[in-house]
Amino acid sequence: MKVWIPSALQSYTQSSRVEATGSTLDEVLHDLDRQYPGIRFRIIDEQQRVRRHMRIFVSGVSVNNLYQAIRPADEVVIIQALSGG
Repeated sequence: MKVWIPSALQSYTQSSRVEATGSTLDEVLHDLDRQYPGIRFRIIDEQQRVRRHMRIFVSGVSVNNLYQAIRPADEVVIIQALSGG
């Protein structure tokens, strides 16, 4: 499936769009980490939760559950949220 990578993480992938496989969001993120070591830690924290400043969308729907089922036709978009004041 297609995975869109935010510019802040493109130093890992060298691309804004990559391919990954998996039947759950967790499996897709592990596949990304297999291909691009270290990228998963930038998205998922030590408690196995999506980091506060990251958002993940699966086919346009915001997802926080790592065990969310994903189909091969789905598109995963990872966004780095902006913060500040």
